[in-house]
Parts: sequence; structure tokens; C-alpha cells
Amino acid sequence: MKSQDETLEEWCRSLLQAYELEDVQIDVNTILSLAGVAAHSVVRPAAPLTTFIAGFAAGLAAGSGQATNAAAMTAAMDRARTLAADYDAESAGTPVE
Repeated sequence: MKSQDETLEEWCRSLLQAYELEDVQIDVNTILSLAGVAAHSVVRPAAPLTTFIAGFAAGLAAGSGQATNAAAMTAAMDRARTLAADYDAESAGTPVE
């Protein structure tokens, strides 16, 4: 029986292959971490929404030549993580810097 990590890596490879993106490097744990931050800082359904929008933004940035694939993905995920953390601080009444 495959572990959850093995299943996710296999699923990721299958998706990348289906979209002809085999050369794109995906850090599954980083994406899951972002989803966790969104789920806990905003609301649970924000997890897939956040990761989708971050990926879409990264794709637009990379596709338009604004950044490499890796730089676009890192920037989009960092931005989403910051926004989710700030959202949590705002909803708790904590001042955001």
C-alpha cells in the first residue's frame, strides 16, 4: 500500500503529464503548507481556492515572461501566504504591519 506522500507525488506527476508540464517542478509540501495556512487563517474552503489562484497568478506571470516558472510560483505562494496570515490577524483584531 502506498503512503499518502507517495500517492500525492504520483498524482502530481500524472497531472503534470496530462497538462504536458513534465518539466515543471512542484513542491507538494509547500503547496500543502499554503493550503493549511489558508484553511486555518481564513476558512477551510479557502485552501483549494488559495492554491488555485496562486497557481493561476504564477502561470500568468511566467507565461507573460515576467518571471521564470520557479520565481513566479515562489512569489505567488509567498504573497498568498502573507495575505492569509494578515487576514487571520485582521479578523482577530491584531494590527497588521
